[in-house]
Amino acid sequence: MKSFLIMSVLLSFSMNALLVQTQIPAPSSGPGALLEVENGTIYYQECGSGPQTVVLVHDGVLDSAVWNGVWPEFCRQFHTIRYDRRGYGRSPAATQGYFATDDLAALLRHLKVSRAAIVGSSHGGEISINFALDHPEIVQQLVLVGAVVGGMPYSAHFLDRGGVLGKPLEKGDVQGAIAAAVEDKYLIASGHDAAKKRMANLLAASPQDLTHPDFELPPKPALPRLPEIRVPTLLLVGDADIPDVHAHAGAIEAGIPRSRRIILNNAGHLCYLELPNEFSKIVIGFLQANYASPALH
Repeated sequence: MKSFLIMSVLLSFSMNALLVQTQIPAPSSGPGALLEVENGTIYYQECGSGPQTVVLVHDGVLDSAVWNGVWPEFCRQFHTIRYDRRGYGRSPAATQGYFATDDLAALLRHLKVSRAAIVGSSHGGEISINFALDHPEIVQQLVLVGAVVGGMPYSAHFLDRGGVLGKPLEKGDVQGAIAAAVEDKYLIASGHDAAKKRMANLLAASPQDLTHPDFELPPKPALPRLPEIRVPTLLLVGDADIPDVHAHAGAIEAGIPRSRRIILNNAGHLCYLELPNEFSKIVIGFLQANYASPALH
């Protein structure tokens, strides 16, 4: 069985060399820039000069600022890229249909990145899976955080819960929607009040994250194609995340040959917002340990 209920295995990956807390400051990141993509525009930032490139793909609730707590450490270790998907943060909303994987491919072409590790959260994880299938020549490793996979159904509980979160928006009540998100027991686990406050502040700063129109086109379902992904893959799931996400993680783990799953204790769906230090140690350890690992043929 490949699943792991504690972090001990990956934390053994050269931790002393990995994240020894030196006094070296994180490389400064630029102010960011806008990139014209097909029928739209996306905002991105990059930092660091490490030999490996890592792309952070945010979830479906918040924009790329959600990575703020882990950004400095990733910048120390890697050439790191993050971007706002259409309608989130500083990226204007889409006005017509588009494929999210095309935007990511366009960004990497623009930045002249030919190989990269992709770290995707939630729906960003689904996009990362689709990107690995569409562009296997680019993806070196995958890290899927509370990810879902296209082609796998959702329970009535999951769908009903999504309806509850969306009800305030139906009335134009953005503050009510923010409050509902903050109080959702699956997004952030009980006891992480500081993380809840950070989420509320991020949503208040960019309410369009919740209100923008969605023109993302659905790709071909990825579930039956998961065995085509032949790169080292880490699945990270908070123990307090919604059962559907755990079910999707199990299906992804079963489908991708070189995958392993870690359940992060005392965390919900946004574990990098709740436990940024633990998240960074696990993910950076995995990426560095598998950097030179060739894909299976």
